[in-house]
Amino acid sequence: MARRARRTPLEKYQDELAEVQATIGQYQDCLKTMEEKRQELEDRILMEKFREVNTLLEGQNLSMDDLKELLTGEGGEEGTRTQIA
Repeated sequence: MARRARRTPLEKYQDELAEVQATIGQYQDCLKTMEEKRQELEDRILMEKFREVNTLLEGQNLSMDDLKELLTGEGGEEGTRTQIA
């Protein structure tokens, strides 16, 4: 049975480099996936916060414009503003 010639140090290094490059590629793909997941979760959190604010506004029978006026101090007198409980 014929034996394969021993691999040279150069061949070993090239093989190892190819493995390292493949591993780096896998980690980059994983990182990209995790960044997308992070962004999706941040978006969901933001939407949930908006839902909570909207629920509070509806409970107080206020519109977004009313909230804007409350927050910016536009319109109405100080004593006539509606407070959010």
